[in-house]
Amino acid sequence: MAVDGGLLRCDGHLFKQMAEAGLAWLEANQERVNQLNVFPVPDGDTGTNMFLTMRKAYDEITDLDEPHIGKVSQKLSYGARLGARGNSGVILSEWLRGFAEALEDQAAFDSVLFAQACQRAVERSYKSVVSPVEGTILTVSRQAMEAVIERAKVEHDINVLFETKVQAAYESLRHTPDLLPMLKEAGVVDSGGQGWTFIIEGMLRSLRGEETRFSGAQAVAAQKTGWQDALVPEDEQGYGYDVQFLMRGEGLDVDSVRKAIADIGWSALVVGDPRLIKVHVHVHDPGVPISYAIQQGAAIDDVVVENMQQQYQSYVAHREARENQPPKVVEGVAVIAVTSGEGISRMFTDELGAASVVVGGQTMNPSIETFLNAIKALPNDEIILLPNNPNVIMAARQVVSLAEGKTVRVVPSRTIPQGVVAMFEYSNEHESGDIDAIAEAMTAALANVITIEVTTATRTTTLNGIYVRESQLIGLIDDQMAAAGDAFQPLLKTLLEKAGADKRELITLYYGDVITGAEAQTLSDQLAGDFAAQEFQIVNGGQPLYPYIVSIE
Repeated sequence: MAVDGGLLRCDGHLFKQMAEAGLAWLEANQERVNQLNVFPVPDGDTGTNMFLTMRKAYDEITDLDEPHIGKVSQKLSYGARLGARGNSGVILSEWLRGFAEALEDQAAFDSVLFAQACQRAVERSYKSVVSPVEGTILTVSRQAMEAVIERAKVEHDINVLFETKVQAAYESLRHTPDLLPMLKEAGVVDSGGQGWTFIIEGMLRSLRGEETRFSGAQAVAAQKTGWQDALVPEDEQGYGYDVQFLMRGEGLDVDSVRKAIADIGWSALVVGDPRLIKVHVHVHDPGVPISYAIQQGAAIDDVVVENMQQQYQSYVAHREARENQPPKVVEGVAVIAVTSGEGISRMFTDELGAASVVVGGQTMNPSIETFLNAIKALPNDEIILLPNNPNVIMAARQVVSLAEGKTVRVVPSRTIPQGVVAMFEYSNEHESGDIDAIAEAMTAALANVITIEVTTATRTTTLNGIYVRESQLIGLIDDQMAAAGDAFQPLLKTLLEKAGADKRELITLYYGDVITGAEAQTLSDQLAGDFAAQEFQIVNGGQPLYPYIVSIE
């Protein structure tokens, strides 16, 4: 209800429009949010996670013609909880849950109820985090709420309160680097806080009648597609070709080659030195990068050209066949592991004893609904979840209270190597049949491994005192930036030294989808020369984005 240009009450119909606008404005800006990732790794997915969470939420109300704000907010909250993925998505879903709880029996909200709902939303989101950290989405939403509560003491116009909320959110967002030194060092504000602010700003834009460049029908159509639709290539020419080769010569300019190859295609990886450069790139015409290399006066060899469109079609066929198979029969306590890469997925089910895997990890954090469907597909009553990724743990923990009729425990594995050592402990303890004892033993085993991850920097930055150039190789040790370099062997040698590998026994290299088995073996042999007392092994992981994941035990 509006009086003299002011909005005094908001009902379910108006709130639905605002939710759609919040979704639309987030979608329009999700890549900006993704780029705020602190680490310059190619898995900045905060914006995507929040968008997919909000999109699932809106899907629950898209056909709802309901004036009751309590019913609309409850449905929105339910959808968000099912669709929540990634830490930011889970916190967003809990914020919406708290907002809905405050309005459950209300037909509409006024300024007082709006302030109360904002407070309940913040309280719920803080409770969802085991160890809340300031300088994040939590801080931004809390300080915006505090501004609304103060303004609501004298202001009844909901338009004004939303303006106050958005202004306070941006002010809080601006100061997040002062609360988290890593944000300041990376030169970014908190990505989750920015995503949440875009949603609230979109709602305000709706109240003002401003454009958010999105159609609710598009959101619903996108939400109802399956993984098959998500994998369809956006380019009309298909996925193209995966091209790899070596350039040999004298005085080769690695930086110049890297830039040129990046301009020729996508997913470029160029590493090496003035005498030998490894090139990997995706293109529609394989002859272009090969011709470029020859034009630079380089001799080329070890040329590999793979048809990715055929690989895509084969993958779809194999995945459909796998998903149509009955679940693996495991007596007693079963394990569901989150994996990325065909080799790693097969290892967890065929060798390590997981009942099933959920495809996910970097850039594709599984939703709570995905976990629930995987649990439902198993006949087991007791199930352990292995997230194998720090951004999946919160979603996995939310599943515990939602899996009706099942007992679920979460072993908070942050990496694939941690998941592997946990599965060895699962094999040792499985016969006991005690889910809590098994989960406890698996959790204790996580400390027995150190994880190194090697990928390519997505931007130039300085982090942990390490200067990194865009497209340069970087290495993380247990989720912390540890080194940067231009070639795998010297970079991994440095990382292994920093990780104290000389005091361990076994080093395993899981090589990704841009590395051949021969290349991985050569690298392993080179590193073995520097770590003669350690045993080395290689595993075809097939994981994307990370050419090497290394386990040190």
